[in-house]
Amino acid sequence: MLTDTQQPSISVIIPCYNEEKNLERGVLDEVYQYFEKQSFAWDIIVINDGSTDNSRSLVERSIKSRKNISLFDIPHGGKPAGIWAGIQKATGDVVLFTDMDQSTPIDELGKLLPWYEKGFDVVIGSRRITRQGSSLVRKVGSFVFLALRRLFLLRTIIDTQCGFKLCRRQTALEVFPNLEFFRREKKPAGWKVTAYDVEFLYLVEKLGYRIKEVPVDWENRDRSNTKGSKGDWARYITESINMAQEVARVKLNQLQGLYDKI
Repeated sequence: MLTDTQQPSISVIIPCYNEEKNLERGVLDEVYQYFEKQSFAWDIIVINDGSTDNSRSLVERSIKSRKNISLFDIPHGGKPAGIWAGIQKATGDVVLFTDMDQSTPIDELGKLLPWYEKGFDVVIGSRRITRQGSSLVRKVGSFVFLALRRLFLLRTIIDTQCGFKLCRRQTALEVFPNLEFFRREKKPAGWKVTAYDVEFLYLVEKLGYRIKEVPVDWENRDRSNTKGSKGDWARYITESINMAQEVARVKLNQLQGLYDKI
């Protein structure tokens, strides 16, 4: 266990894009109530990524009169933009990335912190192959994505895409600006899945930082219905294509030596 002198201050970063249905479930209450019981210093940063539904007002209502929780607005830029904005606002020794839907419950942080104590720079949650609440199609697709990705990148990591990640803030500050996502002139429109996690973890590993993957509880609790109008099958196909393209791009960048100067 962490001693008083080893306990880090933690900034929790929660990107928010059209999360009305999840917010109505009281997910921010869950997060806040968990941290109220902790002895270490903490703050919660919600980044509103240009939501077009009622998300912003629901966040405002939830955080009203509460300490150590804040809301910031950015123009819509996608999940990596939301996380990067949170990293820059953070003051903690470490930053925790977590999704608004809380499919990985916030109390799973207790499984990650001991590995921070042991000196790891990035500790990532892993949903493994069995993912409760996911359709059979998505489970099969995740297995295929895992097999293909490990042929080319991050061969020791099973789950790059879990949204529950603990990272030393200085490591995040060094790595995130180097993501190709931020070098693109075209900004995303609407909601789009990204595999930025693959490039992030690849760069963390390349720079010599230590990564630890830790199994966490996960159940699909996402109730959002405003991230896209496509049906589940069509959305799955689109997501799979996007993720395959991202992995191929990172591998191509690697082969071309584009990461050599980082």
